Amino acid sequence: MSTPMKRRQDVQKNQRAQYERMLEIREFEEQINALFAAGLVRGSTHLCQGQEALAVGLASVLRHTDVVLATYRGHGVALALGLTPESVLGEIMGKTNGCCGGVGGSMHMCDMSVGLLPTSAIVGAGIPIAAGAALAFQTQGIDSVGVAVFGDGASNIGAFHEGLNLAAIWKLPVIFICDNNVYGEYSRIQTTTPIEDLHMRAESYNMPHFSLDGMDISAVQTGVAEAVERARKGGGPTLIEAKTYRFAGHSRADQALYRPAGELEKWLERDPIKVTENALIAEGLLTLESIEEMKASMKVTIEKVIATCVAAPEPLLASMFENIWTPTKASQS
Repeated sequence: MSTPMKRRQDVQKNQRAQYERMLEIREFEEQINALFAAGLVRGSTHLCQGQEALAVGLASVLRHTDVVLATYRGHGVALALGLTPESVLGEIMGKTNGCCGGVGGSMHMCDMSVGLLPTSAIVGAGIPIAAGAALAFQTQGIDSVGVAVFGDGASNIGAFHEGLNLAAIWKLPVIFICDNNVYGEYSRIQTTTPIEDLHMRAESYNMPHFSLDGMDISAVQTGVAEAVERARKGGGPTLIEAKTYRFAGHSRADQALYRPAGELEKWLERDPIKVTENALIAEGLLTLESIEEMKASMKVTIEKVIATCVAAPEPLLASMFENIWTPTKASQS
């Protein structure tokens, strides 16, 4: 079985591996709905179909020594960074083969071997944590960076402004990535936010900022690489606004009936899977036949992952009390 580190290296290696990871995320998320309906998903779950290019593009640029803070819609980021489908699905299903032993669930993924700090169910919670990680790197003289990925709704909360303000003052090596997927839960952005281009808020903190096409992995890689290079060289933080769109509803059985007619169809024309396919076909790296073969193979792979996780044992009740603290030298003596 491929290790998280090997999976991470594969994504960094070539475009075909990046496309395959995007297919994995899409097929994985498509199957989660059926598993939830069958009562096999513990708690809530939030899907990221349509946002695969952002997750994989980000992962392909970062080192494993960098850290990423993602949201409760974080399955794609976790898989992109290198977590195995078994470890992610096992966690979602509350099984011991999950990345957190099945006690965290869909909204709480973590694997420090590839730089994924715990994802959070609290809106915007990763922003100050990423700044804190960046401060630690800066203090230790390490050229690693912290990355916070958050939704458009998080740009309206206090932690966003506090995190950006502090990062700007101390020129912390941190990248703030606003995944603007048009909706904050069930509310369209114009009903909650007075501006359309959220990256402009960085002007208040004298911070470099820009928007990019989050449906295009090449655009994501170019933009994130620029911000990462600046951070590693001591140039401080950057706010990136990735224009994306979630194809699914907010969570669980949400059918997103609040969307205007034709909106989804318009965004589906910019499906990141199709955008990537067209680019790779044009470069001669993929053919229509190889694409169909890869998609069919991925379906089989995810089916096997599901079977493995269904058969995996559940954690004991006592498991919730494990990994709560790190023993001190005094307690070990």
